[in-house]
Amino acid sequence: MAAARTLKLGAMIHGVGGTMDGWRHPDILSDASVNFGFYKQQAQKAESGKFDLIFIADGLYINEKSIPHFLNRFEPLTILSALGAVTSRIGLVGTLSTSYSEPFTVARQFASLDHISGGRAGWNVVTSPLEGSALNYGKKHPSHEERYNIAEEFLEVTKGLWDSWEDDAFIRDKESGIFFDPRKMHRLNHKGTYFSVQGPLNIARSRQGQPVIFQAGSSDSGKTLAAKSADAVFTNHETIEDAKRFYQDVKQRAARYGRSPDDILIFPGIGPIVGRTREEAERKYEEMARLVTIEHALNYLGRYFDHFDFSQFPLDEPFPDIGEIGSNSFRSTTDRIKQIAKEQRLTLRQVALRAATPKDNFIGTPETVADLIQQWFEEGAADGFIIHANVPRGLDDFVELVVPILQERGIFRTEYEHDTLRGNLGLPIPANRYAKESVKG
Repeated sequence: MAAARTLKLGAMIHGVGGTMDGWRHPDILSDASVNFGFYKQQAQKAESGKFDLIFIADGLYINEKSIPHFLNRFEPLTILSALGAVTSRIGLVGTLSTSYSEPFTVARQFASLDHISGGRAGWNVVTSPLEGSALNYGKKHPSHEERYNIAEEFLEVTKGLWDSWEDDAFIRDKESGIFFDPRKMHRLNHKGTYFSVQGPLNIARSRQGQPVIFQAGSSDSGKTLAAKSADAVFTNHETIEDAKRFYQDVKQRAARYGRSPDDILIFPGIGPIVGRTREEAERKYEEMARLVTIEHALNYLGRYFDHFDFSQFPLDEPFPDIGEIGSNSFRSTTDRIKQIAKEQRLTLRQVALRAATPKDNFIGTPETVADLIQQWFEEGAADGFIIHANVPRGLDDFVELVVPILQERGIFRTEYEHDTLRGNLGLPIPANRYAKESVKG
């Protein structure tokens, strides 16, 4: 009998938050983005709630109009390695770009994190949408299509390097003096369109075989990459109908590539605001929303469109037609913004404030939030959720007030099943390709 499907949960830790002015709230640490104590508290809180993972996002380009959190924050693998030492079960997932990195270095970094944490590492594969990123690396920013072609080959190389050593390659026999079996060390010898990598990698596979691959693009190219190569997908949807369509699309694509739909998990991001009453939850939202100025809201909106300057347009006239600006950056997001603005006949002011102060559907009492989570989970809109704490104590409230309800309803664990990220997510350990070949031989 197959095991009952259970909800998965992740917590995004993002310092002073993903808004322009949230850091001004009196209950938010203004240096939270570079405050290890804050990250430690959040990670341990999520682990106490039996979350599957914590997630650290990242980007490679800033300017004067960037979100405060982006201006001064930890690099993901560095902070995750530190958090691995103060946690024991929760997964450690970080963003790293395929457009501005090298496969050998990335393979080595994530394999190291995987060993440091005992098999809890995950990599959120991104292609870096902002053209400004190229200015920090002396490169030309690839087109949207080419970025995903690069990412596909990058993943192929990285996974190949992670298989450099068969699981029993290191003998470490002091008496005989044999440290390893050279027959179980393998060079990749990859020569492709974008990368030429010999190998082998100078670190072995971990207890979970390979780090878990996450992917966050929701464009057509992003969904295809996820269906081919990812174990899980981060996404964002305003309605359950949109979430269901995305869920089915990615699962069907995975099946077309010969994969089981159960081997790719879909994680919509949500920003639940929990109050003991609906009014208390609304009050928490309003406290944050009132901090945002229209100037900062325009800057926030502009980032999605490659830092386009929207201040040149009248605020209270229909959202301007700016053509294809943004199509080579956050394509799925900019397409959605333009579509909603047109369908709902929104002004520029309305679009900017919606973007900068989004009001999540998951707002209200603990029971209300738990009901929505259960509905999305059971109706095939999500396998799990990434929780964004958009108000002070947001994660604490969720863990203390919502998680117990989900546990009582039997859809979320009360104890960890495993001590690796793959084990807790219910994902199979990938077989070493060379070991498979020797078995076939």
